[in-house]
Order: sequence, then structure tokens, then C-alpha cells
Amino acid sequence: MFLPSHGHRRPPLPRRRGASSRRGVDGLTTSPRRAGCLFFLLLAFVVLAAALLHRAASSTTARAGHHHREEGDLRTAAPRVTIFSAPLRPPDGSPARQELAVRSWLALPWDVTVVLLGSHPSTLALAGRLGRRVTVEAAVDSSFMGTPFFHSMIARAQAAADSDICVLVDAEVVLLPEAVTLLTDLSRIDRDWLLVSMSRNVSSFPYNLAHSAMLEEIQAGKWAADGSDRGLVLAWNNPGRPLLAGVVPSFLYGRGAHSWWLAHEVLSSETRLVFDASSLVLGLYPEDFTAKRGAGLSSSGRLPDGSWESGVNRHLASVYGSYCHRPPGGHHHSFSMLYEVVKHSEDYMLSKVEEPSFSNFVIGREQNTHEGFGKPWNKENNCLSDHLPSYSSENPEAADAPYSLEMLLQFVTDENRSVVLGVAGASYRDMLMSWVCRLRHLRVTNFVVCALDQETYEFAVLQGLPVFRDPTSPKNVSFDDCHFGTQCFKRVTKVKSCIVLEIIRMGYNVLLSDVDVYWFRNPVKFLYSLGPATFAAQSDEFNETGPINMPRRLNSGFYYARSDSATITTMDMVVKHAAKSNSSEQPSFYDVLCGKGGVNRLGDDRCLEPSTNLTVVFLDRDKFPNGAYKGLWERHDLRLACRNLGCFIIHNNWVNGRKKKLWRQTASGLWDYDPSSRICLQSWGEASSSFTAAEQFHASEDTES
Repeated sequence: MFLPSHGHRRPPLPRRRGASSRRGVDGLTTSPRRAGCLFFLLLAFVVLAAALLHRAASSTTARAGHHHREEGDLRTAAPRVTIFSAPLRPPDGSPARQELAVRSWLALPWDVTVVLLGSHPSTLALAGRLGRRVTVEAAVDSSFMGTPFFHSMIARAQAAADSDICVLVDAEVVLLPEAVTLLTDLSRIDRDWLLVSMSRNVSSFPYNLAHSAMLEEIQAGKWAADGSDRGLVLAWNNPGRPLLAGVVPSFLYGRGAHSWWLAHEVLSSETRLVFDASSLVLGLYPEDFTAKRGAGLSSSGRLPDGSWESGVNRHLASVYGSYCHRPPGGHHHSFSMLYEVVKHSEDYMLSKVEEPSFSNFVIGREQNTHEGFGKPWNKENNCLSDHLPSYSSENPEAADAPYSLEMLLQFVTDENRSVVLGVAGASYRDMLMSWVCRLRHLRVTNFVVCALDQETYEFAVLQGLPVFRDPTSPKNVSFDDCHFGTQCFKRVTKVKSCIVLEIIRMGYNVLLSDVDVYWFRNPVKFLYSLGPATFAAQSDEFNETGPINMPRRLNSGFYYARSDSATITTMDMVVKHAAKSNSSEQPSFYDVLCGKGGVNRLGDDRCLEPSTNLTVVFLDRDKFPNGAYKGLWERHDLRLACRNLGCFIIHNNWVNGRKKKLWRQTASGLWDYDPSSRICLQSWGEASSSFTAAEQFHASEDTES
């Protein structure tokens, strides 16, 4: 069937003011060995030549008596289109090719808007060079390596309420005017749809631009299709309506599987018509993505640095949805929502796909499009633990482990060699993620996470966290019964002081923050300013008046330990004291630092450890309140109350039980994570999010959360 269009003809492109009628430069050719400026100029001429050809064709059509629209009419009728893209840092991305590609988008005969996803300075600089139609969305979730998450990118695009069509494309793909024509026609279809098209690899562009009339008639087969995920062009209408039945897992963008997975799952969900436009040339890419990816393997066959991210994506593709499984009935299963877009003269036709074997994105996982991955599409071969064994003293040579603790510290530390340490097990992994999301919102990047168990370690890797597995942690951590006072709690707390001691011995200052501590502001610089030979800790005193350094009132869930000889010696004393105690580590901190009964107290808010001259500062509770101070957690507007006090943080302690703690924090609005989609809550997603934190974690004893 024909697409609904003006008289079954493509709308003519507008004549651009000041455009030259020249077709190119005689003698300018390319070859596979050309590089540098000539290569980029060539691609720029490709875009210009294509635009000129469409304009010439439109003029011919007008002279033949077909309907011609002026520029203003076309822009009025054109759909509102937003192009989303996430520029990758070198060596994964090329800044020069990214700028060329974005300029090609802006040159399309639409007033398209472009949203670049990410917070890297190079992304901000790129947007600054390209004008007001290019903006940056820095709030998209990224891994600690800076790789954006595909599911967060999709969520941001779905929140584009001011757009009729969203386009998601790699930042180095040049879009041709053919994309404008096709999407304009598709916009008239009164159904939800998803368009999928493969870009073309033009690293060996064989045409002389002096004879650019050839370009109009080029068939898709003349250029090699780039079947990698980065080479796909995705577009869909009606953002805000569901793309698929289910959630998009936390794929790392550009690491394979994500775009093919999405296309397949939309098709399987039957929530939208799916148009395969791979027979058309909508985009060009100046390098073979698949070849580039395959070149990363070392001679030993081991994965190169960063390729563990590809293992993460392979695992997610194998356990979510049906992408890694043959459809019911094998290849002859009918996909009722699948159509191929084919070109017939000047019209586009939708051809129903009865036999899906020719459709690359339906069975491409079993053909050449995924040869760069070998044959990963087998659930048994994609267990995450096969890709991510714990990097620990017991397994220091693990080939596929992302990073050791020492490597993580070097990567995340700030200019003062300070790091934030969070420790969590499976029972608190959602609270861990809310804590992480809050740090991301505050642009705090110098944090590491210690996983107390393998389950939490693998979960944290999938969320892109700088995580390491502690081999000394207890093996029997209770899911529901590990709160204050339990034997489980006592065992877990002693792990934390051991890790802090290990890190400060490596030469790093450590802010230990329990994951039930909510951050309003970043306190690291303030704590560092207290100076050397100073140990700063939260006070657990609940009385609003009187000394805050009373016996056993030092809270070991939030403290700052510097890497100096006095602190290292004292922390070693704390660890040894706690190892001999039947209590948690918290009493050991006070008894060692302030002396039993507080004999080493100085004034109302300090202690002095006599053998090391380490000064202990109990932090001002207005700025660092505990969970019982001034009844803040019971305030109607906790955030406003803490803003008036000047809080840096507030601790969600002095409440017994995991479920009650979760309930209190979500009910107070201090929650930043959607566990159903595994995405940090963002203001741009509020309108379309159905997540209600208080309902998600209702403190019912009969319901597991």
C-alpha cells in the first residue's frame, strides 16, 4: 500500500535562499585511503549535493504541473521533530565527525531541534558552537566511565511532549534529506509506529561529486549497511505513548545489542507498527562500526579495557525479553505489525512482511549483522558472572573484571584525593541506588561502592557503578533482619571500618556515608577544610540541648577520615578493638577516640585521642542532623526544614527495620530512584512516570519490597 501523502508524491523541498546552483568541484574523488580534512569535506559535499538534487527534482516536478508548496507552507505542515543523540568521548567517538553529523541535521529542510545527551565538557562545547537549536540534557544517567545508559536516553526522548517525532541516532551519522521526506509522509499515519533503518558505511565513497546526479539513483545495496547498534537510525511518533510492553534494561549505549533489542521487543510487543526502512539510504557513517568494535580484541583473546560493558549488554539482551530466543514456530512465525518500506518511483510503499527471514532486525542476531559479537545469543553463555568475576585478593588476575579497588580510586578521586565510600548488601540495593542518584544529581563523581555480596556486586555493575566486592564480608547477610542491634548488623559494620583503613593506607581521604544518608549538598570540601589530624563524625545525640559528644554518641555511619599517620594509627586501633567486641563497630569508635566514659572529651563537641593527638570533631547537628534530631523526619516539609537549618545531609537512622526506613524516606520525598525502570528520577520524566515511591515501599509486614 502507498503511504498517505500529497497526491502520492513526495513534497518538494523548499528553495533555500542564497543557495548556489553549482553541483560540485570537478575531479574531486575519494578512496578508502583518504583521511583528514579531505574526508570531512567530502561528507559535507555529500549532504550538500543530496540537498541540491532534491531541490532540482522538486523544481522538475513543479514544472510538470505537480503541486508545489512554498517554504512557509512546508514548515507549517512538517511535523515537529527532535533528534536525540549521545556523543561519545574519544576513542569511541570522533569530535570532528560528530560536529559534521550534527551540522547535517541542522541543514535538513526542517526546523529540527537537537538534544545532545550527556554532561561531558566536549558535549557542551559542541552545542555552544552550533547555535540555539542544539541543547544539552546533562541529567541522563551515565556509568562512572561516562557511558550513557540507553534506557535513560529513551526515557528522555519519551518525555519530549513538544515533539511529534523523536529520532535517536548516533552522533556521527550524517542524515540525508531522504529522512525528511519519509518521516513527513509517515507522520500522516494515524497509528503509533517505530521506524528502523541501517545507516551506510561510506569509508570508501566511490563517486565523483562532479557527477553528483548519480547520487539520487543510488540503491541501498551500493553501499555496505552498517548493522551495528550504533549504525541504526530509530524514529517514532507520539512520544509518551508506550514503545513496548515492558521496560528497557540498563544497556550501556554504544556497547552493542541495545538498538536491535529495542526494535525486536517493540515488534514482539505489538504496541506499534514497525517499519523496516533498511532498503533506503537515510544516513551515512564514515567508518564501519562493526569493524571498529572487532578491532578491539587483543591477540590473547582477552577483552580490552572497557569491553566488559559489551558483556553487560550481552547479558541483559539474553535475560530480558525474547530477543535471544527464536520466535514461536521458528522463522515462519508471522509478525503482524511488521512492514518493509520500499520506494516505488517517487512514492513510498509499505509492504507487509509475511516471511521475516529477510528483515535484518528480526533475525539479524543470527546473520552477519552481529558477527562482531560471535554467537552470544545463548542464555547459557551469557551469565553475567562469566563476564564479571569479582576482582579481589582471592582472584587478582580475573581477566574480565572491570576494575580493582586501587584502579577505581585512581579513577574517581577528586583534586584533594578524597573519595566517598558507600557500603551495601542485597537488602539495601534500592536505597543504594537512590543514594547514588542523589550523588549524580549533585554532580558528585568521586564515590565508590563496596558490595557485601555477589548479588549486589552484579547489580551495581549493571547500574554502571564504580563497585568492588569485599571478600571478607559476611556470607549470610539477612535480607530483612540486618537492622541496628541485630547480629547481622554487627558483622556488617565491622567490614566498613576495615575497608576505610585499607583505603586511607593507600593515600586517599575517605568520607564513609551510609546509603540511608540523604545529601542536600556536597560536604566533602567542608570536611576536608577541617585540616589534618582531624577526624570528623556525625553526632548521634538526640537531646536538642547539651553536649553532643556524650558517651557512645559518635555515629560510625557518617565520618571523614584523612590519610595521615595519626588517623591511620587510630583507625587501626578501632578495627582491632571492634574485632574483639561482641557489639557493632560503633561503640569501638567512641571508646578508642574519646576513651571509655568519655574521659578524652574536650568541651561539648570534641575529643582528643591522647596517643596520636588526633582531634575528633562531632559535627554540628543543624548541618549534619541524625534521625532523631528535632523530629525533622516527622516534619510536613522535611526538605524546607533542612534548607532553613542549612543541612548538608540528614541521616535516616533512629528507626528500626528496613521497610520502615524505606517508607519514611520515600514518604518524605527524599527518594531519587525508580526501581521499576532502574532509572534515576528526573524532572523531565515526572509527567510520564507512574512511579509512586510511597506505594512501592509500603511498610507492610506481609509484603516483600
